[in-house]
Amino acid sequence: MPPAAASKLDYVPPDGGWGWAVVLGAFISIGFSYAFPKSLTVYFKEIQAYFSVSYSQIAWVSSVMLATMYAAGPIASILVNRYGSRPVVMVGGLMVSAGMILASFGTSIVHLYLCVGVIGGLGLALNLQPSLTIVGSYFLVKRPLANGLAMTGSPVVLFTLAPLNQFLFDSFGWRGSFLILGAIVMNCCVAGALMRPVNKNIKPIPKTAPPNGEVSEEKQDETKSEGCLKRFVDVSLFRHRGFLIYLIGNCVMFFGLFAPVVFLAPYARHQGIDEYSSALLLSIFAVVDMFVRPSTGFLGNTKWIRPKIQYFFSFAVLFNGVCHLLCPLAQGHAGLIVYTVFFGIAFGMLCALLFETLMDLIGAQRFSTAVGLVTIIECGPVLLGPPICGALVDSLGDYKYLFYMCGIILVGCGLFFFIMHYYNYKKLEEEKDKSASVETRTPEEEEVELKPSPEF
Repeated sequence: MPPAAASKLDYVPPDGGWGWAVVLGAFISIGFSYAFPKSLTVYFKEIQAYFSVSYSQIAWVSSVMLATMYAAGPIASILVNRYGSRPVVMVGGLMVSAGMILASFGTSIVHLYLCVGVIGGLGLALNLQPSLTIVGSYFLVKRPLANGLAMTGSPVVLFTLAPLNQFLFDSFGWRGSFLILGAIVMNCCVAGALMRPVNKNIKPIPKTAPPNGEVSEEKQDETKSEGCLKRFVDVSLFRHRGFLIYLIGNCVMFFGLFAPVVFLAPYARHQGIDEYSSALLLSIFAVVDMFVRPSTGFLGNTKWIRPKIQYFFSFAVLFNGVCHLLCPLAQGHAGLIVYTVFFGIAFGMLCALLFETLMDLIGAQRFSTAVGLVTIIECGPVLLGPPICGALVDSLGDYKYLFYMCGIILVGCGLFFFIMHYYNYKKLEEEKDKSASVETRTPEEEEVELKPSPEF
């Protein structure tokens, strides 16, 4: 087993046991958080006709839901830090369920914005973040594998919900389907019930006296206030080198990450491929993604990749960009199937490592606050990326320029990550060496250094 990354936790994570039940709960909760907004598009055509609204108006339902899920990240962070993951996930499941049930009685598109978009999106935020956080509290050595398995929930739930939603729509219409989905999504409450707080076996931490006597009361009060602030919003993360690299790269990356998934089927139809074959591409993509995510977690846990897992993530981002740049060369249905398979591999690798790399950079202890800050800042690119790409298609009249743009963005981000993580690893090694040299200095050396130099 590869050595675990350095951790500042004051307990020993079990790396197994009930942790695998927690991974199952995170699998369900993360799956619904990412797949649910995408799966609702099956109902859009009938809802659009029912309320007599434009396509752009109906498209805002899932956009508002996703934007709320990302924007509510800091709220979820505060609640997780205060109450723990289990009650927050259960309340989130109830909120999504209530939003869907209320939406089934909606009389205007605005009602859907509020019920599905705002209430449902907030509920999904309370599902997503606690699930990501608690996996890190149960695992250290096997954390990449656990995160990879938990993130597999997204393609599995999407692959299951897509045909189920079509069946519900054909049998009960959109109102009846929303009622049934409100019941189905309550499985998130069951998932939350599995998220038992970790049994923390406290490490014996030796107490060392401060070098200059006792700490003053003012200093103690200052430390307590900083601790209270960090408990809710840890603004010191914006001075953390690794966090800033992750945040800057991801904010740019998200502008080109999801658009190829959204426009894959329309691109196929634009090339003259029938609707059934075009929809089949998304199923192929989901199946490949489903198997790649746990495989990536297993690879990330090996002794060759774990110590430098940031390079593995950088490669995944670069791989996505290369796939999109080569996409316009794929001709016909067979060519698009080849592209879809490679895209599914690249996308699955990236998603499996997306939060593991953040946890590796800042540690499990600060992860809850970090992911909240990241998601609220990424809300803009997630919301604006696909519309910007759609506007590019409208203005140029060809989908290939969309794939070129996304490819350039992701290749640039991949190279940025490679360069900056190389720099970060070098700085960490220098800081480690400097810290080791200070610890190994003898009292005589320290006395010589502190002795004032003679005056001339």
